[in-house]
Amino acid sequence: MNRENGLAKRTPYWKQVIYILTIGWIVIWIYRTILTPIYPIISDYFGGASDAQLGHISSFYFLGYVCMQIPSGLLVDRVGKKQILIPGFLLFGLGALIVGIAQTIGVVFLGSILAGLGCGTYYGVAYSLTAEYVPVSKRSLATAIVNSGTAIGSGLGLISSSYLVGTGLVPWQSLIFVTLFLIILAVFLFKQTIRMENTKKNSIDHNTFTSKETRSIKALFKPRMISAYILYFATLYTYYLIDTWLPNFLETEKGFSGTSVGLASSLVFFTAIPGALFFSRLADEMPRRKIQLIIVLELLAAVILFLTVTTSNQTMLVIGIMAYGFFGKLAVEPIIISWLGEGAPKGSIATMYGVFNFFGMSASVIVPSLTGKISDIMGTKLYAFYLAILIIFLGTFLFYIINRRSAERLD
Repeated sequence: MNRENGLAKRTPYWKQVIYILTIGWIVIWIYRTILTPIYPIISDYFGGASDAQLGHISSFYFLGYVCMQIPSGLLVDRVGKKQILIPGFLLFGLGALIVGIAQTIGVVFLGSILAGLGCGTYYGVAYSLTAEYVPVSKRSLATAIVNSGTAIGSGLGLISSSYLVGTGLVPWQSLIFVTLFLIILAVFLFKQTIRMENTKKNSIDHNTFTSKETRSIKALFKPRMISAYILYFATLYTYYLIDTWLPNFLETEKGFSGTSVGLASSLVFFTAIPGALFFSRLADEMPRRKIQLIIVLELLAAVILFLTVTTSNQTMLVIGIMAYGFFGKLAVEPIIISWLGEGAPKGSIATMYGVFNFFGMSASVIVPSLTGKISDIMGTKLYAFYLAILIIFLGTFLFYIINRRSAERLD
């Protein structure tokens, strides 16, 4: 025990924060991705659910997640991070349990909403912790490391689901119960690692919050902030299309089958890790060039995605998936978050990230169901990918227009 305490003392708290937040994202993303490769199996289990109904599973989860963003950000700033994080993860666990024991698709929707509400507390806690404790010179890289948990969790969820469930080794509910165990383990780690904040200080902040509320709200909707909200919506629209429908697209329209569906889909997440680490380190080394780097990455991701979904060659498609992972959402997101945090209103960091994530994650509510409807109507999901690519171009263009003067002053 003394040896463990000594090790904890030698490890700076900001590094402990990075490790524990990475674990949290791994657990959340395992849950988010374990169902997407086995939609046909879930459809059969619930008596032939349509693509639109299957899309609702993710849409209801993300509806709960999005609805919690701004309230949880306000609560984190007023009450404390640990005080919100642990109850949120317990609610996440309750939602997962309900999904695991569901006998009708409607009950799955209910569990998905509760799981989304619980997970919705995590984002504001995670990035307010990194903004508060991680040194500025390491913030983009630290955010990328934390975000790598999403890639690891996604890959594990996709591969385990497509192999274990897709090949008939275990029922789909068993992976939900494994995730529930991981949620309980994460709660224990949060309790042991995350520091309890000074509640007296938070109480004082709460008493003075009203007098500063108007200024804080205005600061959250400056042009700089609005441009980031628009760009994040565009980025996440494409990302959650890939997250929720890429496995099904590969299986039904590109000729992939069995375990290869999960393996191919997971490549977008695994190649994202080196991309995120490389570009985040680059952003930390060139802090005054973050806007230009963000724009270049967004445009590259859009072009690569177009070339990927339009090819009929499976090898080229896999290469395209890997390239999108390297240049896409997980590569650009840490830079956007770090850049946004540089202008965050003091005392409202979690609220700012809550608003930011609210607008971005609104895309995740729209994408699964809308893509399912497009597929039901058009007989293909290809047009859904075209729409996502168009949204990236529009979002990047607006981001550039709003921040053009800042970018051009550096040239």
